[in-house]
Amino acid sequence: MTQIFINKSYLSMFMSKREEEERIEQMQMEVARIKLPRGREVFGLIDQRLGASRLRVRCFDNKTRICRIPGRLKRRLWVRENDIVIVEPWEYCGEEKGDIVFKYTPTQTQFLKNKGYLRELDTMDEF
Repeated sequence: MTQIFINKSYLSMFMSKREEEERIEQMQMEVARIKLPRGREVFGLIDQRLGASRLRVRCFDNKTRICRIPGRLKRRLWVRENDIVIVEPWEYCGEEKGDIVFKYTPTQTQFLKNKGYLRELDTMDEF
């Protein structure tokens, strides 16, 4: 079996030093500064996309909410089922409805699992 080793200097031939440093910094920043829920915000797991920028989300406070993506985030926030998001419940009908505030990338989700923020995720998968 032949193994191929790629030398770091070989990869840097195709990237400028600045681009390489930016790429490394981007990867570190992605995990270093993670947005956490504040105040009334809660973590949520997307169950189903309903259309018209609406989603069914299972929140970590054991409630299922119909959430929408606000207009300022519609073009920037692309979500799929089983994504971890931050949900802000509405002041009126807060038990049933809410807004999606932030979506975590897979790297950020893994970091949150390792740090213990998503312990409720294991119990949510049971039902």
